[in-house]
Amino acid sequence: MQVLVMRHGEAGWHTLDQERELTEVGRLHAAECAAQIADSPWRPKLIWTSPYVRARETAAIVSEILNCPVEEKPFLTPDDDPGLCLEALLEHNSSPLLLVAHMPLVGSLSTLLVDGHRHGIPFMTSQAVVLDMPVVGPGCADLKAQFLP
Repeated sequence: MQVLVMRHGEAGWHTLDQERELTEVGRLHAAECAAQIADSPWRPKLIWTSPYVRARETAAIVSEILNCPVEEKPFLTPDDDPGLCLEALLEHNSSPLLLVAHMPLVGSLSTLLVDGHRHGIPFMTSQAVVLDMPVVGPGCADLKAQFLP
């Protein structure tokens, strides 16, 4: 299974974290990253996104460029346990799959899949990585590529 893990684009300020919207730079960078993914061999068949506004907006931009459907997933918010996402991946069989979420989740999920721990690595906004997993599980993924705006 191939999973692309992407952090949402740059977002502005809002009193409610889940309502923060993308900035113009965030929109531009999300589109740049999506264009790179479109030109790669890892073009996703489906996008899973966090229900937060900035992630949904990022997923919509990416979806338009890649021409693939988007599904909202409640377990992709910033402080969710990456194990919940791993459980969902175990039940999913469409590959490649793109996840649009937030820090620290994208960092902790990536290290869980690659290294088997949840310490996390930093992600820039609009950054995406490609993880290839012959078997879905902790420590089973190899980092194949990354896309930066």
